[in-house]
Amino acid sequence: MLAIWTLRVIGAGAFGVLGWRLGRYVSELSTGQERLWPWGLALALTGVPLGALVAPYITLKPLQKAVGYVNGIPGSTLLAGTIGLLVGLVVASLLSIPLYTLDSWWGLVLPLVVTSTLGFTGIWLGVQRSRDMQAVFPALENTKPINGAPNPSRNGAILVDTSAIIDGRIADLSVTGFVEGILVVPRFVLEELRHIADSSDPLRRNRGRRGLEVLGRLRQSEKVSLEVLDVGINHSNEVDSELVHLARSMKIPILTTDYNLNRVAEVQGVQVLNVNELANALKSIVLPGEELRLEIVQEGKEPGQGVAYLDDGTMVVVEGGRRYINASHDVVVTRVLQTAAGRIIFAQSRNN
Repeated sequence: MLAIWTLRVIGAGAFGVLGWRLGRYVSELSTGQERLWPWGLALALTGVPLGALVAPYITLKPLQKAVGYVNGIPGSTLLAGTIGLLVGLVVASLLSIPLYTLDSWWGLVLPLVVTSTLGFTGIWLGVQRSRDMQAVFPALENTKPINGAPNPSRNGAILVDTSAIIDGRIADLSVTGFVEGILVVPRFVLEELRHIADSSDPLRRNRGRRGLEVLGRLRQSEKVSLEVLDVGINHSNEVDSELVHLARSMKIPILTTDYNLNRVAEVQGVQVLNVNELANALKSIVLPGEELRLEIVQEGKEPGQGVAYLDDGTMVVVEGGRRYINASHDVVVTRVLQTAAGRIIFAQSRNN
Protein backbone atom coordinates (compact mmCIF):
# COMPACT_ATOMS: atom_id res chain seq x y z
CA MET A 1 0.00 0.00 0.00
CA LEU A 2 2.86 2.40 0.83
CA ALA A 3 4.48 1.71 -2.54
CA ILE A 4 1.23 2.51 -4.37
CA TRP A 5 0.78 5.84 -2.59
CA THR A 6 4.44 6.72 -3.16
CA LEU A 7 3.98 6.07 -6.88
CA ARG A 8 0.82 8.17 -6.88
CA VAL A 9 2.66 11.13 -5.32
CA ILE A 10 5.56 10.81 -7.77
CA GLY A 11 3.15 10.46 -10.70
CA ALA A 12 1.14 13.50 -9.59
CA GLY A 13 4.30 15.62 -9.39
CA ALA A 14 5.66 14.40 -12.73
CA PHE A 15 2.40 14.94 -14.60
CA GLY A 16 1.96 18.33 -12.92
CA VAL A 17 5.38 19.49 -14.15
CA LEU A 18 4.66 18.00 -17.59
CA GLY A 19 1.35 19.88 -17.75
CA TRP A 20 3.06 23.12 -16.69
CA ARG A 21 5.68 22.86 -19.45
CA LEU A 22 3.08 21.75 -21.99
CA GLY A 23 0.98 24.80 -21.09
CA ARG A 24 3.88 27.11 -21.87
CA TYR A 25 4.31 25.41 -25.24
CA VAL A 26 0.59 25.63 -26.08
CA SER A 27 0.50 29.28 -25.02
CA GLU A 28 3.43 30.07 -27.29
CA LEU A 29 1.72 28.38 -30.24
CA SER A 30 -1.58 30.19 -29.67
CA THR A 31 -0.41 33.69 -28.74
CA GLY A 32 3.22 33.76 -29.81
CA GLN A 33 4.32 34.42 -26.21
CA GLU A 34 5.20 32.15 -23.30
CA ARG A 35 2.44 32.73 -20.73
CA LEU A 36 1.71 30.60 -17.73
CA TRP A 37 -1.90 31.71 -17.62
CA PRO A 38 -4.29 30.15 -18.39
CA TRP A 39 -2.79 27.14 -20.16
CA GLY A 40 0.12 26.41 -17.82
CA LEU A 41 -1.95 26.45 -14.64
CA ALA A 42 -4.90 24.59 -16.18
CA LEU A 43 -2.79 21.77 -17.59
CA ALA A 44 -0.74 21.51 -14.40
CA LEU A 45 -3.89 21.16 -12.28
CA THR A 46 -5.19 18.56 -14.73
CA GLY A 47 -1.93 16.62 -14.70
CA VAL A 48 -1.74 16.25 -10.90
CA PRO A 49 -4.86 14.04 -10.40
CA LEU A 50 -4.27 12.30 -13.74
CA GLY A 51 -0.74 11.36 -12.74
CA ALA A 52 -1.88 10.12 -9.31
CA LEU A 53 -4.51 7.96 -11.01
CA VAL A 54 -2.45 6.34 -13.77
CA ALA A 55 0.97 6.06 -12.06
CA PRO A 56 0.40 2.58 -10.51
CA TYR A 57 -1.03 1.26 -13.80
CA ILE A 58 1.97 2.31 -15.89
CA THR A 59 4.64 1.28 -13.35
CA LEU A 60 3.65 -1.22 -10.64
CA LYS A 61 0.96 -3.20 -12.48
CA PRO A 62 3.12 -4.03 -15.53
CA LEU A 63 5.98 -4.96 -13.18
CA GLN A 64 3.72 -7.36 -11.24
CA LYS A 65 2.47 -8.91 -14.48
CA ALA A 66 6.03 -9.36 -15.71
CA VAL A 67 7.15 -10.93 -12.42
CA GLY A 68 4.16 -13.29 -12.45
CA TYR A 69 4.90 -14.29 -16.05
CA VAL A 70 8.59 -14.95 -15.31
CA ASN A 71 7.67 -16.98 -12.21
CA GLY A 72 5.47 -19.17 -14.39
CA ILE A 73 8.31 -20.02 -16.79
CA PRO A 74 10.13 -23.27 -15.93
CA GLY A 75 13.71 -22.77 -14.82
CA SER A 76 15.13 -24.87 -17.66
CA THR A 77 13.28 -22.80 -20.27
CA LEU A 78 14.38 -19.52 -18.67
CA LEU A 79 18.04 -20.58 -18.55
CA ALA A 80 18.00 -21.95 -22.10
CA GLY A 81 16.40 -18.77 -23.45
CA THR A 82 18.94 -16.58 -21.61
CA ILE A 83 21.89 -18.57 -22.98
CA GLY A 84 20.39 -18.41 -26.48
CA LEU A 85 20.01 -14.62 -26.16
CA LEU A 86 23.64 -14.19 -25.05
CA VAL A 87 24.93 -16.36 -27.92
CA GLY A 88 22.77 -14.45 -30.41
CA LEU A 89 24.06 -11.08 -29.15
CA VAL A 90 27.69 -12.22 -29.32
CA VAL A 91 27.27 -13.39 -32.93
CA ALA A 92 25.39 -10.18 -33.79
CA SER A 93 28.17 -8.01 -32.34
CA LEU A 94 30.77 -9.82 -34.45
CA LEU A 95 28.71 -9.48 -37.63
CA SER A 96 27.94 -5.82 -36.94
CA ILE A 97 31.57 -4.68 -36.80
CA PRO A 98 31.92 -4.15 -40.58
CA LEU A 99 28.40 -2.69 -40.77
CA TYR A 100 29.33 0.29 -38.57
CA THR A 101 31.71 1.47 -41.31
CA LEU A 102 28.88 2.04 -43.80
CA ASP A 103 28.01 5.61 -44.74
CA SER A 104 24.80 7.47 -43.98
CA TRP A 105 22.05 5.88 -41.89
CA TRP A 106 22.94 2.36 -43.01
CA GLY A 107 25.71 2.28 -40.44
CA LEU A 108 23.11 2.79 -37.68
CA VAL A 109 20.09 0.85 -38.90
CA LEU A 110 21.71 -2.37 -40.17
CA PRO A 111 23.60 -3.19 -36.92
CA LEU A 112 20.38 -2.62 -34.97
CA VAL A 113 18.40 -4.91 -37.29
CA VAL A 114 21.07 -7.64 -37.14
CA THR A 115 21.30 -7.43 -33.34
CA SER A 116 17.50 -7.61 -32.87
CA THR A 117 17.08 -10.46 -35.36
CA LEU A 118 19.87 -12.63 -33.97
CA GLY A 119 18.86 -11.87 -30.37
CA PHE A 120 15.28 -13.05 -30.87
CA THR A 121 16.53 -15.99 -32.94
CA GLY A 122 18.83 -17.01 -30.10
CA ILE A 123 15.95 -16.86 -27.60
CA TRP A 124 13.74 -18.98 -29.87
CA LEU A 125 16.44 -21.59 -30.44
CA GLY A 126 17.24 -21.70 -26.73
CA VAL A 127 13.60 -22.26 -25.77
CA GLN A 128 13.35 -25.03 -28.35
CA ARG A 129 16.28 -26.82 -26.68
CA SER A 130 14.99 -26.37 -23.12
CA ARG A 131 14.53 -30.15 -22.78
CA ASP A 132 18.27 -30.61 -23.17
CA MET A 133 18.85 -28.01 -20.47
CA GLN A 134 16.41 -29.84 -18.22
CA ALA A 135 18.36 -33.07 -18.72
CA VAL A 136 21.62 -31.33 -17.77
CA PHE A 137 20.13 -29.46 -14.79
CA PRO A 138 17.13 -31.52 -13.56
CA ALA A 139 16.90 -29.46 -10.37
CA LEU A 140 15.70 -26.46 -12.40
CA GLU A 141 12.39 -28.14 -13.22
CA ASN A 142 11.25 -28.95 -9.69
CA THR A 143 11.81 -26.69 -6.71
CA LYS A 144 13.14 -28.51 -3.65
CA PRO A 145 10.32 -29.10 -1.14
CA ILE A 146 10.58 -27.29 2.18
CA ASN A 147 10.24 -30.47 4.22
CA GLY A 148 13.13 -32.23 2.50
CA ALA A 149 10.99 -35.00 1.01
CA PRO A 150 12.35 -36.53 -2.20
CA ASN A 151 11.01 -35.31 -5.50
CA PRO A 152 8.25 -37.47 -6.95
CA SER A 153 8.86 -39.70 -9.94
CA ARG A 154 6.53 -37.61 -12.08
CA ASN A 155 7.61 -34.08 -12.96
CA GLY A 156 4.67 -31.97 -11.92
CA ALA A 157 2.98 -29.94 -9.23
CA ILE A 158 -0.53 -29.45 -7.88
CA LEU A 159 -1.88 -26.08 -6.75
CA VAL A 160 -3.87 -26.50 -3.52
CA ASP A 161 -6.99 -24.43 -2.81
CA THR A 162 -8.09 -23.26 0.65
CA SER A 163 -11.22 -25.45 0.57
CA ALA A 164 -9.16 -28.60 -0.07
CA ILE A 165 -6.88 -27.79 2.88
CA ILE A 166 -9.81 -27.18 5.25
CA ASP A 167 -11.52 -30.36 4.00
CA GLY A 168 -8.58 -32.36 5.34
CA ARG A 169 -8.97 -35.49 3.22
CA ILE A 170 -6.03 -34.48 1.06
CA ALA A 171 -3.71 -35.17 4.02
CA ASP A 172 -4.88 -38.79 4.34
CA LEU A 173 -4.83 -39.26 0.56
CA SER A 174 -1.32 -37.81 0.15
CA VAL A 175 0.14 -39.96 2.91
CA THR A 176 -1.02 -43.10 1.06
CA GLY A 177 1.17 -42.17 -1.91
CA PHE A 178 -1.64 -42.00 -4.48
CA VAL A 179 -1.01 -38.29 -5.12
CA GLU A 180 2.14 -37.81 -7.20
CA GLY A 181 3.56 -34.34 -7.46
CA ILE A 182 4.54 -31.41 -5.27
CA LEU A 183 1.65 -29.81 -3.39
CA VAL A 184 2.07 -26.07 -4.01
CA VAL A 185 0.42 -23.71 -1.50
CA PRO A 186 0.55 -20.01 -2.53
CA ARG A 187 1.19 -17.43 0.17
CA PHE A 188 -2.17 -15.77 -0.40
CA VAL A 189 -3.87 -19.10 0.44
CA LEU A 190 -1.98 -19.16 3.75
CA GLU A 191 -3.10 -15.57 4.41
CA GLU A 192 -6.71 -16.52 3.71
CA LEU A 193 -6.41 -19.46 6.13
CA ARG A 194 -4.99 -17.13 8.77
CA HIS A 195 -7.88 -14.67 8.32
CA ILE A 196 -10.39 -17.52 8.65
CA ALA A 197 -8.63 -18.82 11.78
CA ASP A 198 -8.78 -15.32 13.33
CA SER A 199 -12.48 -14.88 12.51
CA SER A 200 -14.93 -13.93 15.26
CA ASP A 201 -17.33 -16.59 13.99
CA PRO A 202 -16.61 -19.81 15.94
CA LEU A 203 -17.45 -22.04 12.96
CA ARG A 204 -15.14 -20.17 10.57
CA ARG A 205 -12.43 -20.01 13.23
CA ASN A 206 -12.54 -23.78 13.75
CA ARG A 207 -12.42 -24.38 9.99
CA GLY A 208 -9.37 -22.13 9.66
CA ARG A 209 -7.56 -23.81 12.52
CA ARG A 210 -8.35 -27.20 11.03
CA GLY A 211 -6.77 -26.10 7.75
CA LEU A 212 -3.61 -24.96 9.54
CA GLU A 213 -3.44 -28.31 11.35
CA VAL A 214 -3.78 -30.17 8.03
CA LEU A 215 -0.89 -28.14 6.59
CA GLY A 216 1.16 -29.02 9.65
CA ARG A 217 0.49 -32.73 9.06
CA LEU A 218 1.48 -32.44 5.40
CA ARG A 219 4.69 -30.61 6.23
CA GLN A 220 5.75 -33.17 8.84
CA SER A 221 5.02 -36.17 6.60
CA GLU A 222 8.03 -37.68 4.84
CA LYS A 223 5.79 -39.03 2.06
CA VAL A 224 4.45 -35.64 0.98
CA SER A 225 6.31 -32.96 -1.00
CA LEU A 226 5.05 -29.55 0.09
CA GLU A 227 6.13 -26.19 -1.29
CA VAL A 228 5.00 -22.73 -0.17
CA LEU A 229 5.04 -20.36 -3.16
CA ASP A 230 5.81 -16.76 -2.25
CA VAL A 231 3.13 -15.16 -4.41
CA GLY A 232 0.82 -12.42 -3.17
CA ILE A 233 -2.53 -11.27 -4.49
CA ASN A 234 -3.48 -8.08 -6.29
CA HIS A 235 -5.92 -5.87 -4.42
CA SER A 236 -8.28 -5.94 -7.41
CA ASN A 237 -8.44 -9.74 -7.63
CA GLU A 238 -10.15 -12.36 -5.52
CA VAL A 239 -8.39 -15.46 -4.20
CA ASP A 240 -10.17 -17.79 -6.66
CA SER A 241 -9.37 -15.65 -9.71
CA GLU A 242 -5.74 -15.28 -8.61
CA LEU A 243 -5.53 -19.06 -8.09
CA VAL A 244 -6.84 -19.74 -11.60
CA HIS A 245 -4.45 -17.17 -13.08
CA LEU A 246 -1.52 -18.75 -11.24
CA ALA A 247 -2.52 -22.25 -12.37
CA ARG A 248 -2.71 -21.09 -15.99
CA SER A 249 0.68 -19.38 -15.87
CA MET A 250 2.36 -22.38 -14.18
CA LYS A 251 0.37 -24.89 -16.31
CA ILE A 252 -0.54 -27.07 -13.32
CA PRO A 253 -3.90 -28.38 -11.99
CA ILE A 254 -5.85 -27.06 -9.00
CA LEU A 255 -6.85 -29.31 -6.11
CA THR A 256 -10.14 -28.13 -4.60
CA THR A 257 -13.55 -29.03 -3.19
CA ASP A 258 -15.16 -25.73 -4.26
CA TYR A 259 -17.84 -26.34 -6.90
CA ASN A 260 -17.79 -22.76 -8.22
CA LEU A 261 -14.00 -22.67 -8.52
CA ASN A 262 -14.18 -26.03 -10.27
CA ARG A 263 -16.50 -24.68 -12.97
CA VAL A 264 -14.65 -21.36 -13.42
CA ALA A 265 -11.30 -23.12 -13.78
CA GLU A 266 -12.65 -25.62 -16.31
CA VAL A 267 -14.10 -22.80 -18.43
CA GLN A 268 -10.65 -21.18 -18.55
CA GLY A 269 -8.95 -24.42 -19.54
CA VAL A 270 -7.37 -25.25 -16.16
CA GLN A 271 -7.37 -28.89 -15.03
CA VAL A 272 -9.19 -29.42 -11.73
CA LEU A 273 -8.74 -32.25 -9.24
CA ASN A 274 -11.93 -32.27 -7.16
CA VAL A 275 -11.72 -34.26 -3.93
CA ASN A 276 -15.51 -34.69 -3.83
CA GLU A 277 -15.58 -36.22 -7.31
CA LEU A 278 -12.76 -38.56 -6.28
CA ALA A 279 -14.71 -39.62 -3.18
CA ASN A 280 -17.83 -40.32 -5.26
CA ALA A 281 -15.81 -42.33 -7.76
CA LEU A 282 -14.34 -44.49 -4.97
CA LYS A 283 -17.66 -45.37 -3.37
CA SER A 284 -18.70 -49.01 -3.31
CA ILE A 285 -20.25 -50.30 -6.54
CA VAL A 286 -23.58 -51.98 -5.84
CA LEU A 287 -25.53 -53.68 -8.66
CA PRO A 288 -29.28 -54.31 -8.90
CA GLY A 289 -30.19 -57.71 -7.50
CA GLU A 290 -27.36 -57.69 -4.94
CA GLU A 291 -28.34 -58.57 -1.37
CA LEU A 292 -27.19 -56.43 1.56
CA ARG A 293 -27.64 -56.50 5.30
CA LEU A 294 -28.10 -52.98 6.61
CA GLU A 295 -29.14 -51.18 9.76
CA ILE A 296 -32.12 -48.98 8.98
CA VAL A 297 -31.71 -45.79 11.01
CA GLN A 298 -34.61 -43.48 10.07
CA GLU A 299 -37.79 -43.02 8.06
CA GLY A 300 -37.82 -42.10 4.40
CA LYS A 301 -39.76 -39.33 2.67
CA GLU A 302 -42.40 -41.68 1.27
CA PRO A 303 -44.78 -43.75 3.45
CA GLY A 304 -43.28 -47.07 4.53
CA GLN A 305 -39.72 -46.18 3.47
CA GLY A 306 -36.65 -46.61 5.64
CA VAL A 307 -33.18 -45.14 5.22
CA ALA A 308 -29.86 -46.87 5.81
CA TYR A 309 -26.24 -45.98 4.96
CA LEU A 310 -23.32 -47.96 3.64
CA ASP A 311 -19.90 -47.75 5.28
CA ASP A 312 -18.80 -45.07 2.79
CA GLY A 313 -21.83 -42.90 3.57
CA THR A 314 -23.93 -43.80 0.52
CA MET A 315 -27.64 -43.49 1.31
CA VAL A 316 -29.87 -46.51 0.76
CA VAL A 317 -33.65 -45.99 0.52
CA VAL A 318 -35.44 -49.21 1.52
CA GLU A 319 -39.03 -49.73 0.39
CA GLY A 320 -41.03 -51.25 3.23
CA GLY A 321 -38.19 -50.71 5.66
CA ARG A 322 -39.97 -48.34 8.06
CA ARG A 323 -40.98 -51.13 10.43
CA TYR A 324 -37.32 -52.24 10.75
CA ILE A 325 -35.95 -48.91 12.06
CA ASN A 326 -33.06 -49.32 14.54
CA ALA A 327 -32.59 -52.94 13.46
CA SER A 328 -30.47 -54.81 10.91
CA HIS A 329 -32.39 -56.24 7.97
CA ASP A 330 -31.69 -58.03 4.68
CA VAL A 331 -32.54 -55.99 1.55
CA VAL A 332 -32.27 -56.48 -2.21
CA VAL A 333 -30.95 -53.64 -4.41
CA THR A 334 -33.48 -52.62 -7.07
CA ARG A 335 -31.76 -49.68 -8.77
CA VAL A 336 -28.88 -47.20 -8.38
CA LEU A 337 -29.35 -43.48 -9.07
CA GLN A 338 -26.36 -41.21 -9.74
CA THR A 339 -27.04 -37.54 -8.93
CA ALA A 340 -24.91 -34.40 -8.75
CA ALA A 341 -24.82 -34.75 -4.97
CA GLY A 342 -23.70 -38.39 -5.09
CA ARG A 343 -25.07 -41.90 -5.48
CA ILE A 344 -28.43 -43.06 -4.05
CA ILE A 345 -29.28 -46.74 -3.82
CA PHE A 346 -32.89 -47.98 -3.82
CA ALA A 347 -33.58 -51.35 -2.25
CA GLN A 348 -36.53 -53.48 -1.16
CA SER A 349 -37.06 -55.47 1.98
CA ARG A 350 -36.71 -59.21 1.38
CA ASN A 351 -39.91 -59.87 3.36
CA ASN A 352 -42.04 -57.78 0.97
